Amino acid sequence: MLKKSLFHLSGSVEKCEKIGLKENYSFDELESFDSLTGRFARSADIYTQKVLRTIFILLREDKGFFADRVLKAEKEGIIKNADQLLEIKDLRNDIIHQYIPEATFELILDVLKHSSSLIENIQYTERYLSTRNWLIS
Repeated sequence: MLKKSLFHLSGSVEKCEKIGLKENYSFDELESFDSLTGRFARSADIYTQKVLRTIFILLREDKGFFADRVLKAEKEGIIKNADQLLEIKDLRNDIIHQYIPEATFELILDVLKHSSSLIENIQYTERYLSTRNWLIS
């Protein structure tokens, strides 16, 4: 599920980077940015709420605040960067509470910027899972 989500996110990032930032967008361009933000939020949810939560349960670290768990996950080599992941989670929350045509340029810029961080952290976690033989192809 996560791999498929990342595939679609990567495609949306590529398409939106080609559109670029400008003052006015066509309907189709707005749909592309809406799709990007939705795919970003969905990928972040799958990663944090399904994959990482499952890892925390397996490691018996499923109690406490998300921030505490990701800090420990960074120390254990499960994720690459806890600060990035906390920013990704905050951005996901911003996306959920804003409607994209009314969103600021900063939101779009943040999604484009943090998409690479999200993908990088997921790849880092895949390597961790592989070393534990927990990765199912």
